[in-house]
Amino acid sequence: MITVNNLSFHFGGQTLFKNVDLKFTPGNCYGIIGANGAGKSTFFKLLCGELEPATGDISIPEDIRMSVLKQDHFAFEAFTVLDTVIMGNKRLYDIMKEKDELYAKEDFTEEDGLRASDLEAEFAELNGWEAESEASKLIAGLGLSVDILYDEMSTLKESDKVKILLAQALFGNPDIILLDEPTNGLDLAAVAWLEDFLADYFGTVLVISHDRHFLNDVCTNIVDIDYNGIKMYVGNYEFWYESSQLIQRMIKQQNKKNEDKIKELQSFISRFSANKSKSRQATSRRKLLEKLTIEELPASSRRYPYIGFDIDRQLGKDILTVKELSLEKDGVSLFKNVSFTVGKDDKIAFVGNEMSITALFSVLMEEAEQTKGEFKWGISTSRSYFPHDNSAYFNGHNETIIDWMRNYSTDQTEAYLRGFLGRMLFSGDSVYKPVNVLSGGEKVRCMFSRMMLKGANVLILDQPTDHLDLESITAVNNGLSDFKSIVLFTSHDYEIVNTVANRIIEITPDGMTDFLGTYEEFVEMKAAKAAEKM
Repeated sequence: MITVNNLSFHFGGQTLFKNVDLKFTPGNCYGIIGANGAGKSTFFKLLCGELEPATGDISIPEDIRMSVLKQDHFAFEAFTVLDTVIMGNKRLYDIMKEKDELYAKEDFTEEDGLRASDLEAEFAELNGWEAESEASKLIAGLGLSVDILYDEMSTLKESDKVKILLAQALFGNPDIILLDEPTNGLDLAAVAWLEDFLADYFGTVLVISHDRHFLNDVCTNIVDIDYNGIKMYVGNYEFWYESSQLIQRMIKQQNKKNEDKIKELQSFISRFSANKSKSRQATSRRKLLEKLTIEELPASSRRYPYIGFDIDRQLGKDILTVKELSLEKDGVSLFKNVSFTVGKDDKIAFVGNEMSITALFSVLMEEAEQTKGEFKWGISTSRSYFPHDNSAYFNGHNETIIDWMRNYSTDQTEAYLRGFLGRMLFSGDSVYKPVNVLSGGEKVRCMFSRMMLKGANVLILDQPTDHLDLESITAVNNGLSDFKSIVLFTSHDYEIVNTVANRIIEITPDGMTDFLGTYEEFVEMKAAKAAEKM
C-alpha cells in the first residue's frame, strides 16, 4: 500500500498540486492522467523518493519492493540482457554476483562456505532458480527472441532496449510497479501482451500513459492531476472521460434545470457498472461504481484542439490501384508483392512491420521509388501526407508559426490564421514562436493544421499520434472518424486503429494480408488461425 498524506509540491514558483491525500492498494491498477506539464512524472518521482515534497509525506511499508520503469535506454550498455532484466530485483542480482565471486575464490574458507550457504537460502527464497526462465518469458512476451539473453545491451537497437527495460520493471513480482509511458515504442502485439500481464496482477500498479485503450483495459482507477490537485476516481479512462465531458455540459447549464442531465449521468453510471471486464477486479469495481454520486465525478480544465478535415472535391470512381509492388534497400526486402485496390468507403489501417509500412507510404507519395510493380492514383484524388519523420518541415526554418502556416493557406490574413491556430491551441504570442524550437507535440499540431488547410480527399498518416497528449489524441481520433473520405494510416494507438479503420492490411517484408473489418476482428481472426495450427 502507498499512503499519500497532505502532499504539496512547487516547481519554479508554481504550485503543481497541494493538499493531496490518496491511498493506492494491492490488486488495483491506477492510471495517472493530466495535461502535459501538470506534474505526472513529478508525482512519480515523489513516490520514488527522487524529489522531496513541500508539505506532507508518502508512506510505503519497509518490506514492500517497488519497481520503476527506467527511462535511460543506455544505462545498461555493458551488461547482458539477462543481467539487465534480473536487476529489476536488485537484491536477487546482488546475491547472484556475490555468489559468483565467492565460488570463484581460490582460497575458499569455511567462513566463505557459511556465507555461501546463507546466500543460497536467500537466493532460493527469491526464486533465483527461476530467474532465467522468468526473464525469457518476459522478453518473449514482448516480442523479442530469447536468443538475445546473453547479448550485451550495447548491441541492441533502441526499440529493443525499451522492451528490455520494461521486462526489468516487471521482473520478480514486485509489490509496486510504476510505469511511465510503458507502451511507447511497443507494437500493438506487445501492448496486448502487457495488458494481459497487468490486468490480473496481484500488486499495486501505477501507470502514466497516452494510450486510451491500454488505460481502459488495465485500470481500475483513474488519478487525475488537474486544477493544481490530484483526485482519484473509480473506473477506467473511458468512464472518466465520458463522465467529465458530461459534467462540463452540466456546469455550462447550471442556471437551467439539471434533472434530465442528472438522470442521464445516473443511467451512464449504471451502464458502465454493468460492463464486462476481463480483470478479476470487475466485481468490486461495479460495487464501487454503484455507490458513486454526481458530486464525486470529475470536472476538468483541459483544452482539446479541434481537428477536422474538409474536402475540396469529391472522389471519382478510381482512387488507388497497387499491383505487385516491392521495394528492396541494400539487399533487404522492405515489402514484397503488395497488391490492393482502394474503394470509396475505405479507411485502411496498415499494421505489421513499421519500417515496411513507412517505406510503402513513401513510395505511394513518390518520395521513394519501388523496386518493381506499379501503382496508380485516380485523377480525382488529392492527397495530404503526415510523414513519420516531420523534421524536414521544421529544421532550418526560423519562421514563426503564423508565417509558417501562410505557406499552406489561401487566406493570408492574420485574423484568419490566428483563428485557425487558436483552435489548435496556439493563442496569444505563441503564434510568433519560431517553428524550429517547437516541441514534438507542437510540431504535430502544426502538421495537422497544414493537412486541414489543404482540403485533400485522401489522407495518408504515418504514426500521427506520436508526441501527443491524451487530449490531442482524442481530437485526432474524432477528426479521422468524422472524415467523409479515404484514410490510409498506421498508428500505435489501438483505439484509433480499432475505431477509425474498416479494413486492415498487414504488411510484412515477405507479403501482406488484406482483411475487411475492424482491428479487433482482425486480431480475433489471427488468433483463430493460430489456434487451428496448434
